[in-house]
Amino acid sequence: MTDDKSPAERYAAAKKRNADQATALAPFREMYDFELDEFQIQACQALEAGKGVLVAAPTGSGKTIVGEFAVHLALSQGRKCFYTTPIKALSNQKFNDLSARYGADRVGLLTGDNSVNGDAPVIVMTTEVLRNMLYAGSRALEGLGHVVMDEVHYLSDRFRGAVWEEVIIHLPESVNLVSLSATVSNAEEFGDWLDTVRGDTEVIVSEHRPVPLWQHVLAGRRMYDLFEEKSGRREVNPDLLRMARMENSRVSGPRDRRRGPRREADRERERRQRTRIWTPSRAEVIDRLDSEGLLPAITFIFSRAGCQAAVQQCLYAGLRLNDTEARARVRAIVEERTAAIPDEDLHVLGYFEFLEGLERGIAAHHAGMLPTFKEVVEELFVKGLVKAVFATETLALGINMPARSVVLEKLVKWNGEQHADITPGEFTQLTGRAGRRGIDVEGHAVVLWQRGMDPGAVAGLAGTRTYPLRSSFKPSYNMAVNLVEQFGRHRSRELLETSFAQFQADRSVVGISRQVQKNEEGLEGYREGMTCHLGDFEQYARLRRDLKDRENELAREGVAQRRAQAAAALEKLKPGDVIHVPTGRFAGLALVLDPGLPSGRAQGRRGTDHHDGPRPLVLTAQRQVKRLAGIDFPVAVEPLDRMRIPKSFNARSPQSRRDLASALRTRAGHHEPQRHRRQRAAAADDHEISRLRAELRAHPCHGCDEREDHARWAERYHRLRRDTRQLERRIEGRTNTIARTFDRVYALLADLGYLSGDEVTVDGKRLARLYGELDLLAAESLREGVWEGLPPSELASCVSALVFEARAADDALPPRLPTGRAKEALGEMVRIWGRLDSLEDQHRITQSEGVGLREPDLGFAWAAYLWAEGHGLDVVLRDVDMPAGDFVRWCKQVIDVLQQVAVAAGSGGTVAKNARRAVEAMQRGVVAYTSVG
Repeated sequence: MTDDKSPAERYAAAKKRNADQATALAPFREMYDFELDEFQIQACQALEAGKGVLVAAPTGSGKTIVGEFAVHLALSQGRKCFYTTPIKALSNQKFNDLSARYGADRVGLLTGDNSVNGDAPVIVMTTEVLRNMLYAGSRALEGLGHVVMDEVHYLSDRFRGAVWEEVIIHLPESVNLVSLSATVSNAEEFGDWLDTVRGDTEVIVSEHRPVPLWQHVLAGRRMYDLFEEKSGRREVNPDLLRMARMENSRVSGPRDRRRGPRREADRERERRQRTRIWTPSRAEVIDRLDSEGLLPAITFIFSRAGCQAAVQQCLYAGLRLNDTEARARVRAIVEERTAAIPDEDLHVLGYFEFLEGLERGIAAHHAGMLPTFKEVVEELFVKGLVKAVFATETLALGINMPARSVVLEKLVKWNGEQHADITPGEFTQLTGRAGRRGIDVEGHAVVLWQRGMDPGAVAGLAGTRTYPLRSSFKPSYNMAVNLVEQFGRHRSRELLETSFAQFQADRSVVGISRQVQKNEEGLEGYREGMTCHLGDFEQYARLRRDLKDRENELAREGVAQRRAQAAAALEKLKPGDVIHVPTGRFAGLALVLDPGLPSGRAQGRRGTDHHDGPRPLVLTAQRQVKRLAGIDFPVAVEPLDRMRIPKSFNARSPQSRRDLASALRTRAGHHEPQRHRRQRAAAADDHEISRLRAELRAHPCHGCDEREDHARWAERYHRLRRDTRQLERRIEGRTNTIARTFDRVYALLADLGYLSGDEVTVDGKRLARLYGELDLLAAESLREGVWEGLPPSELASCVSALVFEARAADDALPPRLPTGRAKEALGEMVRIWGRLDSLEDQHRITQSEGVGLREPDLGFAWAAYLWAEGHGLDVVLRDVDMPAGDFVRWCKQVIDVLQQVAVAAGSGGTVAKNARRAVEAMQRGVVAYTSVG
């Protein structure tokens, strides 16, 4: 076969091949047994050309190859590369991958838990570790050539996102940044910001999935495709729409449409419909996927308890996904990985039930599990020895566990405050796990049918492949002292104004400014429309508005006065008073059982008072016991009579209610309800209203024949001017927002003596070494000697209050605390927090803006104390009723802060020494065990 290219074309192709072979990319490509995608090649070439890159691509598309090329490039140039990840599990996984490729001597690991080969040229670390190194001016930064920020879209995270921006802003200019992100809709905007703060940055966006993803809905015994192709267009499957309509009509039922008994034919039709539509059980789903060759699968359940229950349900159903040989391999791997855990702890951790599920190829994966157990599940899943995993959404965040299928039980999850629909971004992240590159021809995402499901809404989630990246950056106390120490106050302020948060705010101002200009043009037109030949109609319209505003104000005052009178009357009520409830569902005669006076501030909620007035508990004449609210009493009530409430009265007993209600009707049934005379309107006697009405009548425009037509134009003018002023205030509020917040944080720290001008005081230097949400509380506790003289176990219990946050808010029972000095110290910490909370209010620093200190949570103090005292895992978990994984995670966070305290406290006093002893006491058993290093 002859080459049809011209000699010039062949020469150009040969020249290009030779040039490609001379690059660092050529030997890198040979390390893989598959061809790189175009977006990967483009990103690697940009890196080799000395540019920074932002790669936004779907989960599972292979964007980490670009990060691995940065490692390869750094090693070939004799420079260092830091590979940062958002979570320790992902750091451990990446460390293992890079160690296998480049050798254990060239790769290190730095997380809060582990330090392995910290002087290696390639170091995998969590993003927080790199942030701390930058502030400390670590010598490890010398010779740094590249930093890879995996999962950079984490900067949207409201709790930890600021760390990513801190790193991006403070990295030396000589460092090339590789940012790897999920597909976000504003990648170009993020790239423009990177270009501003980091220099030349190439944005590479790929929405192509290397493994096609098919969307399904599983209802009853049938799996429906979510979409159908019609005339080249993708539409929602009409069978699903028909099924949803049929279910909705069945809710109303034939009986609503036809009075009298249903015919047998109707009942038979409904029975057939029911047999076709139901939500299959978890065991049925796995069995169905297995029969169709769609395993391995990850089923996302937004509940830890639900994940554990799902495994048990599959075991009870007799599911076995592994043969004898696979079971033996599973047992061998599990026993090897858990050999370091003491036998007595294995019993407490439910090891044997865990092993039974693994041997059958079924497992749970969630944050409440022991990290070792989660790592075992991940390893077995990747090796194909676990084929069904029930997981919470945390598994979707970066860990390399691709499956053939992903199942979503529900499209609603608890977000910490309420049950909310999952977002298109969350749906994309979860279903992105489906389809293993190089193994599967296609991936499958299966949503289980639920009553009331809207197929159109599901299609909307599945069809929206991107979501916007929003900054969550806010200056913290620790950040402020570190910035001032390095750059001084003025330069720090300028640096913060380069954040992505301010970049986005400034960009949004452009659109608002355009709207202000349009509004000003509209105002000019409205001004012409209200022009009156008799006089200044704008002045006349202002008088009309002032009159209306005054009338509304008096009406509001009247309502408020009546409410205050009603509340004052309710506060005087006593148990046994007979009253007449004026309005509402329970209007009529009632006996007060409990006045229901307010109790003051709600525990644990900042600035939220329960001053919504008394809420009396009453027994109505109709035998109902109800807690009434202020809305039931629009006017003041007076007791009509008094009755004795028997000591034996039980509000839950129907007989007790019946007897007392009967006595109430007998005793007070003859009383007539109070008649409230309507009071004279306040406007009738108001001098301001009389003056405004007189001025209106005397104004020249009052006699204009077109007065009301002018007034309509004037009202439009007023509304548009009000809207324009709001837009102008928004512009003012968005300009320099981060810098203004920094000014408030600086002022508070200066008041406390942590900063003085451009200088960081001795106390400020201590604060600079303390990282975390409650950094300032920790610094104040050290400064005031709250922890001085505490033994290690009691110090651990106090430090736990700085990190722990209960999953369930407003726990009814007060937490158990160690006795003695630890209890006093914890109480003192809460008092210090109260003082700081008041200071923050004075400086207008609010938690709603993401700045400020939350109240310390004492819920882990007892567990930390017991563990540091040397008690066994069984004793601790039984006493605190907490999953093992949560216990280990909180212990590691307590250890992390104890290590910070040991450094910050300095050599004077006992705190540093006892903090180190507390670390040694807690670093044991399941807390100390790790699969890395």
